[in-house]
Amino acid sequence: MDFEVLRKRMVEEQLIPRGIKNYRVLEAFRKIERHKFVPQELAASAYADYPLPIGEGQTISQPYIVALMTEYLGLTGEEKVLEIGTGSGYQTAILSQLAKEVYSIERLEILAKKTEEKLKAIGYANIKLRCADGTLGWPEEAPFDRIIITAAAPRIPLPLSEQLKEGGKIMLPLGENSIQLLTLAEKTKGKLESSEICNCVFVPLLGKYACKDRDTL
Repeated sequence: MDFEVLRKRMVEEQLIPRGIKNYRVLEAFRKIERHKFVPQELAASAYADYPLPIGEGQTISQPYIVALMTEYLGLTGEEKVLEIGTGSGYQTAILSQLAKEVYSIERLEILAKKTEEKLKAIGYANIKLRCADGTLGWPEEAPFDRIIITAAAPRIPLPLSEQLKEGGKIMLPLGENSIQLLTLAEKTKGKLESSEICNCVFVPLLGKYACKDRDTL
């Protein structure tokens, strides 16, 4: 199976026609070998236009959603990015091509260990990963220029709001129902100003600040 051809087709047929325009984002998707981030038995479907299971009740999002979230972050290559929900590591790998540093947190120990080994084996040098409650963020490495949450939350967790740099952006799916709203929030004068992008479907965010009754900025 020619995965290089499938990657090119993914970009040309799934991403560009839907409005993904950033050259650096498209190049990252042409480069990163998505089939290495899914279970081996699903490799033939790695570049298809739908999410796939990766074990532990988690999924790898469809390529377009990963690209959309990435493009809205507006990365220039100088940013320090915090990712909540490492999952398969595919989004992490994409971010590593577009940002200066990527800090990624995975809640599930089995998944975190497996993905960390995979990323190290491939050779990503600007990624740091830890197994922890992602809603608490990574305070000793804050502040962050960008934060991306790859699980649905009812509200933006307060620690993540506090760890976002002034002028920074946070991207996440907001909502508790089966369908959520992909949302981009920007920190201005200490407050988050949000804009809705589109409907989406993600697994729920779990952790201390994943509850509706936890305040945010």
